[in-house]
Amino acid sequence: MKKQSFMDKIEEKMMPIAAKISANAHLQSIRDGFALAMPLLIIGSIFMLISNFPIQSWIDLLNSAEINGNTISSYFSAATSASFTIMSIFVVIGIGHAYATRLGVNPLFGGVVSLVGWFILMPFKFDFTPEGSEDAFTVSGLSLDWLGSKGVFIGIISAFLAVRIYKIIVDKGLVIKMPAGVPPTVGQSFASLFPTAFVMTTFVLIRFIFSLTQWGNAFTFVYSVLQLPLQHIGGSLPAMILVYLFAHALWFLGIHGTNITDSMFLPVLYALSAENLAKVTAGQMPENIINVQFQNLFATFGGAGSTLSLLIVAVLISKSKRLKQLSRLSILPAVFGINEPVIYGLPIVLNPLLFIPFLLVPTVNIIITYITMSIGLVPITNGIIMPWTTPPIISGFLSSNWQGAVLQILLIAIGCLIYYPFIAAVDKNNLIQEESLESEEVK
Repeated sequence: MKKQSFMDKIEEKMMPIAAKISANAHLQSIRDGFALAMPLLIIGSIFMLISNFPIQSWIDLLNSAEINGNTISSYFSAATSASFTIMSIFVVIGIGHAYATRLGVNPLFGGVVSLVGWFILMPFKFDFTPEGSEDAFTVSGLSLDWLGSKGVFIGIISAFLAVRIYKIIVDKGLVIKMPAGVPPTVGQSFASLFPTAFVMTTFVLIRFIFSLTQWGNAFTFVYSVLQLPLQHIGGSLPAMILVYLFAHALWFLGIHGTNITDSMFLPVLYALSAENLAKVTAGQMPENIINVQFQNLFATFGGAGSTLSLLIVAVLISKSKRLKQLSRLSILPAVFGINEPVIYGLPIVLNPLLFIPFLLVPTVNIIITYITMSIGLVPITNGIIMPWTTPPIISGFLSSNWQGAVLQILLIAIGCLIYYPFIAAVDKNNLIQEESLESEEVK
């Protein structure tokens, strides 16, 4: 019987765990829910970027020039407010829709009942301090704080609970069935009456129960007891390093590790980014170093493992035909964050020669970026969401001014130095294999 290698043992232990996590309906629904909100957040961020482009004369122009009594900047801000400021609405609908799809119930009503349940729990009064006043007044209305990043976690919980209740009632057959010939949309509406009534009644009871507690409502409870502590933990350097080590260990086994970790980690990162954006919008300095931009723009370049550095080294030093061709074909996609050709074509998957740099380079990037931002050498990212395909240098400049672009260049260079001896070893092995094949063909 063949003795198992160390890598075989790791694969045997990790694969079932990773597969179970990857197939989890709740995590998949969170991922898909944020995917629904992503285009809106990116476009809203683009408007925010236009109105806050890091050229002071441009900012002054937009803030001073008026059309119909409103500044140009205020028109751009409307797009940002309609996306980032109310991001939780899109997330709740998206998660409810995705979870209902996985449970086999009407996805449209899944999104709707999730949103309704979330709004039932939301407080309809909040404290407001008028500009120039020191006194706060309690006013009726919806707080943009809860509609934005502060409402994300209670939104996730509400979506799962609402859809699950809806599913239970449907499975029990407590639906109104219309006779044949009734238009499908009308039939679906009547079929959803009882399930929706049960969902709304349940959420009303939950609202009443929380009104008797010290928190006063479910939103305050979830934010103070769950979301805030998770943001503190998730916004720390050790948490980011551990998440990336786990994700890259999965990548090394051939599993899309980022998909798995993002489904758990993204809600925290988006909330932290939204807080930064709110600070920038108010003319203040952002405070959260760890956020979506930190992860997407500074942790890796060219995809998992920061393989843009690997490819630069390969293009410069490779002598074997295989590595030379692969690196030249893969380097352009890597500039835009696409590196599956390298992961599976080099391969990096289950390649012990590349295991150490594949984990080490992103970890070094995270540590250096965190230190430079914490001591003020590089500005903390401004909260503007950019597509993950935005090339480095451009993304660094747009998120952290020229210092961010310089940092990205430095990190890519450091990654090249780390990858160099390992790529040289891979190239040498490839050369030996190619020479061996050529000699066999001659014979």
